[in-house]
Amino acid sequence: MTAVPAPIAVALDAPDLETAARWATLVTPHVSTVKVGLELYLRYGPDAVASVRGASRVQVFLDLKLHDIPATVAAAARGVARLRPAYLTVHAAGGPAMIRAAVEAAPSTRIAAVTVLTSLGDADLGAIGLAGPASDAVRRLAVLAVDAGAQALVCSPQEAAAVRGEVGPDITLITPGVRPTGAANQDQARVATPEAALEAGADLLVIGRPITGAPDPGAAAAAIAAALRRSYADAP
Repeated sequence: MTAVPAPIAVALDAPDLETAARWATLVTPHVSTVKVGLELYLRYGPDAVASVRGASRVQVFLDLKLHDIPATVAAAARGVARLRPAYLTVHAAGGPAMIRAAVEAAPSTRIAAVTVLTSLGDADLGAIGLAGPASDAVRRLAVLAVDAGAQALVCSPQEAAAVRGEVGPDITLITPGVRPTGAANQDQARVATPEAALEAGADLLVIGRPITGAPDPGAAAAAIAAALRRSYADAP
């Protein structure tokens, strides 16, 4: 019996399209989603989405973090909607009108609003003039985004439970900053293990370098997926 793919979005932050496509082929038997970020998309455009999707039915998470005036974001969202991404990110800080414009321009794509980047801590928020602490800023932006029509939210695992309490069960929570036990935090400031993120209420875990930086990305993805399945089985 084939195992159900784990709710993981593998961040394909590769130096070239061939590497990204190879990683995608290796991990797609084990995970539900692959993520195309800004670097890969700017370098290769729509070909990046087609290449990592391949012949599989894996979901594509297009992580462009759009942030501009509503008309510009609407045009950009409309332009990439033809690529059929499952998710497209915009910055919640762009405001309700911008978020609403993206939702209306790409009705077949779930617009995911990024609350506070997981690389930022409380001191960073003060430096850029955003009232903190991070947990409060995330909750405020989450409510604003959902009220504007966002169907998904991006927040760190540390805020997932609080955000779930604010927005209810029907909004997809996507959590970057997920690190298996023993993995380095690297440039992430607010992190949690995959098991802790799911327990906190996350629906989709973004994991990049702990998988793609492994000698065998497919085996790394399989191991994390198996650990998550064990945590489901052990849950009361």
